[in-house]
Amino acid sequence: MDDLKTRASDWFHQLRDTITAAFEAAEDSIPGDAPPGRFEVTPTRRAEGGGGGLMSVMRGGRLFEKVGVNVSTVHGTLSDGAARSMASRGVPGIEADPRFWASGVSLVAHMQNPHCPAVHMNTRMFWTPGAWWFGGGADLNPCIEYDQDTAQFHDTLRAACDAHGADYYGRFKAWADEYFYIPHRKRARGVGGIFYDDLNTGDWEADFAFTREVGRSFLLAFLPLIDRRRDTPFTEGDRDTQLIHRGLYAEYNLVYDRGTKFGLESGHDPAAVLMSLPPLARWP
Repeated sequence: MDDLKTRASDWFHQLRDTITAAFEAAEDSIPGDAPPGRFEVTPTRRAEGGGGGLMSVMRGGRLFEKVGVNVSTVHGTLSDGAARSMASRGVPGIEADPRFWASGVSLVAHMQNPHCPAVHMNTRMFWTPGAWWFGGGADLNPCIEYDQDTAQFHDTLRAACDAHGADYYGRFKAWADEYFYIPHRKRARGVGGIFYDDLNTGDWEADFAFTREVGRSFLLAFLPLIDRRRDTPFTEGDRDTQLIHRGLYAEYNLVYDRGTKFGLESGHDPAAVLMSLPPLARWP
């Protein structure tokens, strides 16, 4: 299993490098007097146990108002609360032996132009003495919705899923619709995508291949949308709509998001865990 962990961790770092390079190239493609945005890279460490990663954040770019791409590989012992939560999901033996190892990449982008959708993506591998699994997905969070963009985003994710499982897209789209729902607002966070967790078919290579496919498909799904919308004129009303929608996004991440809860409970760098929060938001 150690060799498999290394392969997974290496892949997540490669994916991080590919995405940050693509986003900086997108910044370069927009003319302007202000310099194009660049990622500030900060090493992160887990407060307890071991491991860490890289927090890469770009602020105030020509295209991205704030985007973070984090990668980490951590290990240690789960807190009692985290172990109980995993036990409730059916992870075998986790309360008796709460050791864990986890690696993954997580991304959230908040855009300058309100017509460009915000987006979230992550892929990860998790190991305990009794189990291993993969998880991840991508979902689109526009404040101003375009049916064309939603359809194109979903079609790209559908193609990635169909290459690995005939039922994957239907299952994982439905999971995203359920997972990214905000009960106290009685609405979805965005227009969905795919979400999966606890993926262990018994074939590590197949599950890892699917997770790589999800990671590779992200730029194919997202970059065409921002190319289409980045030059669309917008009004102060559009900006207000964007900031209110960001408030919705922040509520979800702070109250419901599983990754946020796990990151804080497991002692990871809180700045990296809360990287997903928007730079500005408002509430009506």
